Amino acid sequence: MPVTVTMRYWAGARAEAGTASEEFEAESVEDALTMACSAHAGLATILGRCSVLVEGRQVPPAQRSVALSDPTTVEVLPPFAGG
Repeated sequence: MPVTVTMRYWAGARAEAGTASEEFEAESVEDALTMACSAHAGLATILGRCSVLVEGRQVPPAQRSVALSDPTTVEVLPPFAGG
């Protein structure tokens, strides 16, 4: 069953998405990322280089298909210099 996923975009990911945040109804983090890439073509070009955090914890690609049971915040952070 889908839950509300709040996507937050940082730095270059924000620039590619054209927004700081948005919401999707998704069953997993992977589903939400797929929806975000469908909505923002440029995001797909950088997603492979981004860190993905779920509720503040980094989630590797192999764990992004796990079903979500509660509303979740996902942050997309591209690599950046100086930090």
